[in-house]
Amino acid sequence: MLGLSRSRNQSRFGRSVSFGGMDYPDPKRKSNFVGKIILAASLTAICIIMLKQSPNFSTPTPFAIHQPRVTHVLVTGGAGYIGSHTALRLLKDSYRVTIVDNLSRGNLGAVKVLQELFPDYGRLQFIYADLGDAKSVNKIFSENAFDAVMHFAAVAYVGESTLNPLKYYHNITSNTLTVLESMAAHGVKTLIYSSTCATYGEPEKMPITEETPQAPINPYGKAKKMAEEIILDFSKNSKIAVMILRYFNVIGSDPEGRLGEAPTPKLREHGRISGACFDAARGIISGIKVKGTDYKTHDGTCIRDYIDVTDLVDAHVKALEKATPGKVGIYNVGTGKGRSVKEFVEACRKATGVDIKVEYLPRRPGDYAEVFSDPTKIKNELNWTAQHTDVQESLRVAWRWQKSHRNGYGNALAMSS
Repeated sequence: MLGLSRSRNQSRFGRSVSFGGMDYPDPKRKSNFVGKIILAASLTAICIIMLKQSPNFSTPTPFAIHQPRVTHVLVTGGAGYIGSHTALRLLKDSYRVTIVDNLSRGNLGAVKVLQELFPDYGRLQFIYADLGDAKSVNKIFSENAFDAVMHFAAVAYVGESTLNPLKYYHNITSNTLTVLESMAAHGVKTLIYSSTCATYGEPEKMPITEETPQAPINPYGKAKKMAEEIILDFSKNSKIAVMILRYFNVIGSDPEGRLGEAPTPKLREHGRISGACFDAARGIISGIKVKGTDYKTHDGTCIRDYIDVTDLVDAHVKALEKATPGKVGIYNVGTGKGRSVKEFVEACRKATGVDIKVEYLPRRPGDYAEVFSDPTKIKNELNWTAQHTDVQESLRVAWRWQKSHRNGYGNALAMSS
């Protein structure tokens, strides 16, 4: 034998071949090694692509991070009348805004207007959700970095509340609790709460101050008062900054004609008197129905404090600017002057140029005779005073929007991304 036998431990394949003291790898082994590298690289690339497509791996949007000198405000009910006007002002003032609305009372068209006005990435987002769904609300808070909440979302018609009280207690009181729970869970420390003068009921003395006893006489006012009490109890141990704004009867619209009030047809019966006047002026209805002519007022009809929506929005922004951790501010938002329903209808006739017909009916359950505010506290502490106090002019501005939007916002179904 010539000694050519190999060791038992040496494999036939994959061994190095030695010539003159130099080792040369087996070509087959090199090819196999390169293939494994290519396969591993391919699998890694596929995994990275799949992860990037996953929502949990995507690059955080501006809405998901706290950015220095940028305040991110969650506006619940931001597709509604007051909420959309407030969102417009916040965006003009360089706030970052997230609107959450289930569109049961709000208008998608209003959101579309805002998106067209502020198309820049990271300025405005709209989330379709119901605040009654606690899991959805918590998910929204977990995926967004909110600095403050302006809570407008609520059903808000006195007459409807007397017909369907459970709906009001659930929608107003229970949903507010859900919002507070998510704020607590995710460390959001500022709340501006949209309340109402309806929490006062029918006070013995006028004007109404923030110290006037709260004795609501309809489910709408009662539900709002309950929500206020929940907020106040929560604030005692949470160091949250709270501003509660109790406002009076809202009228008017954006002076530049971009937004207005457009309730759905099924709500016209319960809606604001301004909406009824405009519907009558446009011929949608034959006239308006004034319920109650035997109240103890100078002309027998109810007296209310009518606040322009532009002023109301300004009060919300000033409240946000002044909100202080661990403190609660409660303010009436009104003009300090009451006007009767008859006076209001006459102002609407002049603003529209239409001789609106009026049918007088018995009182509506849950209504009160006279309500107007004393705005001294909000003037002294927030430096806020109503600027648009000419009711006829406020109605004229709102009428201009109504005439140019005969179908409200229309079927604005296309949403910009």
